[in-house]
Amino acid sequence: MATQNRTAAPAAPGAGARPPGGASRAAVLAAVLLGVFTVPTSISGTAVALPSIAADTGAGLAPLQWAVNGFNVAFACCTLAWGSIADVTGRVRAFALGAGIFAAASLGSAFAGDVYLLDAARAAAGIGGAAVLACGSAILSTAFAGPARARAFALFGTVAGVGLAAGPSLSGLIVDTAGWRWVFGGHALVMAVVLAAVPVIARGTPPAERTGARIDLPGTLLFVAAMLLLTTGIVQGAQWGWTGPGVLALFAGAAVALAVFAAVERRRSHPMLDLALLRDARFVGLCLVPVAASFGFVTVLTYLPGHLAVVGGRSPAEAGLIMVLLTLPVVALPIPAARFAARSASPLPLIHLSLACLVVGDLGLLLSGPDTPVAVTALPMLITGAGMGLSAGLIDRLALESADPAKAGMAAGFLNTLRLGSEAIAVAVYGALLATLVGGRIRDGIGDFPGAGDPGAVAERLAGGHAEAAPTAPGGGAFADFLVAAYDGAFHTVLLVLAGVCLMLAAAVAVLLRGGLRAAAPAEEAR
Repeated sequence: MATQNRTAAPAAPGAGARPPGGASRAAVLAAVLLGVFTVPTSISGTAVALPSIAADTGAGLAPLQWAVNGFNVAFACCTLAWGSIADVTGRVRAFALGAGIFAAASLGSAFAGDVYLLDAARAAAGIGGAAVLACGSAILSTAFAGPARARAFALFGTVAGVGLAAGPSLSGLIVDTAGWRWVFGGHALVMAVVLAAVPVIARGTPPAERTGARIDLPGTLLFVAAMLLLTTGIVQGAQWGWTGPGVLALFAGAAVALAVFAAVERRRSHPMLDLALLRDARFVGLCLVPVAASFGFVTVLTYLPGHLAVVGGRSPAEAGLIMVLLTLPVVALPIPAARFAARSASPLPLIHLSLACLVVGDLGLLLSGPDTPVAVTALPMLITGAGMGLSAGLIDRLALESADPAKAGMAAGFLNTLRLGSEAIAVAVYGALLATLVGGRIRDGIGDFPGAGDPGAVAERLAGGHAEAAPTAPGGGAFADFLVAAYDGAFHTVLLVLAGVCLMLAAAVAVLLRGGLRAAAPAEEAR
């Protein structure tokens, strides 16, 4: 790719625009972090509002789920595209456009008259949210350098983790007090504040667009099509069957679109994704760390409450309180981890420790069972959370530092595409595997309880986290114990699979990062 036509982000005295002062950078950081907080809050909090939405609109299960899936699919499809667009048009301009789309779509969600309009508005919000996260991290990489950049990205990881963890609680509170429409209305109001701060962000961020470059429209359309086919196949796999013709056609279409995309990008002078990024072992190795967190942490965050309800007999309030043990390290560790990395000779030991925590924590959760005290599972939950918290923010900073500064948006887009795409895949695979294992155990043993009902229906409710899978079935306590044992055994098997996936990813990261990481340039450290 030709480089003579680009203007890189200023990295040293005399390299371009004068770096912003401390007050300006603090204002940039505050405004960007407010947007970064809102997007993951929307991702994790919408599911809480679904029962109220269904009661208000009369929506069926499939269209109702697309209020969540539509956002996730659109987000995954557009993150890389936004990162590349930001490098061409300017990161602040792209960030502002995304924040505007998110705010307008959230307002549309609040006033949606039926579930289909809501689904469309949520998909539009996913498009805007992708810009906020991808362009927000690229803005931080441009406005900060050296220790200041490390602190900024530590806060980035902390705020994103707080948003993800607090989303369900905040949404539940809003639904109970003001109604589900104010969940989305609140998102619109907060993003309106971010939009008001865009002039402040612009004054505090040096220009970093590549002059003379053009938006790669063919590459963008091909990549979006590939991601749309892939993520839709993953989302629909559990409903249509993973080997059903519809799902297989979606996966085949995604593979073809990706192959054509790669061929097109090799011939573009200004590609949406410079394939040279994928030849950088260190960059790819860093991008695999959040993929491991998706399998080792995000899946547990999603499904452990179901285990606490079905196997532990916990109420939703009790399960939510226990889950604080999992999310607390995500909130508490990013800033201390960044400080440790800044003082140490290399951040690699911290990265390897975070991956080890995911493996050890998931294996430690095998101790959970019907009568297991919280004190026993507290340590594995804290360790699993540490696996996420130690790398949150740190990985974003290191990955963007390892890339060409002029391609920071592209690099941030690719990193966040892998992050959210792997979350969708991990959660879908986890759910499908859990349902399969629960279904097998139910079919094998339900014959001992005549009149228990259809095995498939019982298994579906049980795998969905419903403790009362068959409350009228004969057998009393014995049948309830059978259901608990079926779910618990399936849960433990899935934990072993997750730990194995994390272990393989940790080995891959170790190989890819065996050459170490580039240190920041002295001039950059001096900024």
